[in-house]
Amino acid sequence: MYKSKKILLLGSGELGKEVILEAQRLGVETVAVDRYEHAPAMQVAHRSYVIDMLDAEQLRGVVEKEQPDLIVPEIEAIATSELVKLEEEGFQVIPTARAAKLTMDREGIRRLASETLEIPTAAYKFANTYEEFVQAAKEVGFPNVVKPLMSSSGKGQSVCRTEGDLEDCWKIAMEGGRVQNGRVIIEEFIRFDSEITLLTVRTVNGTMFCAPIGHIQQGGDYIESWQPHNMTETQIMEAKRIAHAITDELGGYGLFGVELFLSGDKVYFSEVSPRPHDTGLVTLVTQNLSEFALHIRAILGFPIPEVKLISPGASRPLKAQDELSEYSIVGVEQALALPNTQVRLFAKPVTKAGRRVAVALSSADSIEVARVNAARALECLVVEKE
Repeated sequence: MYKSKKILLLGSGELGKEVILEAQRLGVETVAVDRYEHAPAMQVAHRSYVIDMLDAEQLRGVVEKEQPDLIVPEIEAIATSELVKLEEEGFQVIPTARAAKLTMDREGIRRLASETLEIPTAAYKFANTYEEFVQAAKEVGFPNVVKPLMSSSGKGQSVCRTEGDLEDCWKIAMEGGRVQNGRVIIEEFIRFDSEITLLTVRTVNGTMFCAPIGHIQQGGDYIESWQPHNMTETQIMEAKRIAHAITDELGGYGLFGVELFLSGDKVYFSEVSPRPHDTGLVTLVTQNLSEFALHIRAILGFPIPEVKLISPGASRPLKAQDELSEYSIVGVEQALALPNTQVRLFAKPVTKAGRRVAVALSSADSIEVARVNAARALECLVVEKE
């Protein structure tokens, strides 16, 4: 009988679904875990579990039952202290339990980058209470960016432009964070020219970089990405230096999404995710190996000879406007009629306002054409109540 490796995926959204599919192409047994039933990755995994992943006892119960070769976190909201214990007991956490714990909240990773590695970042302060928040915001100066320490897809983020915005920004952070009444970070507002994701892969044969991915965010969540993003040689060298430093410190094998701000020739570190990145969905149509294929190869310990850009491309996510228990997505035929365009429907069981439910992907001879076609494809797609 064929004996395969087993991965336990913690977080089963649309990115996790692509990870599962790539793992299965290499004969891996897959187990998907999330906090709700019928999550996208659960629809293609061999088995699945619904648990509260912030509950250490529930998390341990699944791990001990399945005995996976690899525990693969795909979201931040996990009982990371329990992952540290499990790693100490011999389980392998991707990329490491320390990396999962550090990047779960913005404080650990920001202090590591700025204070330990001395990587350029925006000025920042932290606050536990509204009173501390008001004082910190005044010290950082206006405008500033307010974020809960733990959230997903940019939820809870806002720009605090004046003192009059303080109450609203605090409320947004409290409602959007994964931990209610949690700590927040107040960041200096950097007037950047553009922001990028530099996908960085730590493999058995060294660290590799994908072509930079440009993206636009709105409300802390991406609304468009494209690859490659135009950068000067100086910017590219500095971006790689920063990404190398932070991923070397985190260690382990796998793909990291390193978010950076570009301002003139200066490059500032923003965040890092030790897993495939939402803006990296574009790699499904641009590279010889998508970010998901790269992640699986790297964590399995397989070599990656090269990461090659095959074609410029762009992505545009479709977001639901309302909370719907039954819905459909129409206009797929029209979107797929556009040149070199793909549509991925995530089949999430329900929608919520602002929740990604599909993505349009286009490749072309130029970034400009790819972005236009991806935008046209997105315009074709509509979420309808059933």
